[in-house]
Amino acid sequence: MRRTRSKTHSAAGKPRESASNKPSRRDPYAPKGKLAEPAVCGKCGLVYRGGRWVRSRSAATGKRVTCPSCKRVADRYPAGIVTLSGPYLKEHREEIEHLIRHVEQREQRYHPLKRVMALRATRGGLEVTTTDAKLARNIGVALRRAHRGELDYDWTAVESVMRVTWSR
Repeated sequence: MRRTRSKTHSAAGKPRESASNKPSRRDPYAPKGKLAEPAVCGKCGLVYRGGRWVRSRSAATGKRVTCPSCKRVADRYPAGIVTLSGPYLKEHREEIEHLIRHVEQREQRYHPLKRVMALRATRGGLEVTTTDAKLARNIGVALRRAHRGELDYDWTAVESVMRVTWSR
């Protein structure tokens, strides 16, 4: 039985748009292809095995490379920026910093490339830079759940950076 295209559908006679023609939102620090296994990050000791970066309990041997997170840290190019401000931050700074570290540790159990690059005091509050955009978003969501406040996040595709703003 031969299939025929619908004459009533507007896209029936047109070819499909190729995904390769669309602009890419790809991470510039992601490897272009698979690495030779096993590979070991010379800076942090993560091991590339089974197509992903994992923590190894035993001493790993393999080709020495630099993982994407260590490259971001070395280049000082964060994937996420969390900006915290407001009078509440001054009163509860220690608790908030502890919450940020807790979210980082929770994420690193399954995704060891998600790291906090720096916690810097700014004139208006605190700035947290991360190696992963979703980690920045998760920090903001955890702050809103635990301490309320206003949360806003914005993805800038040009810079490939997630900007999260929390204030209370």
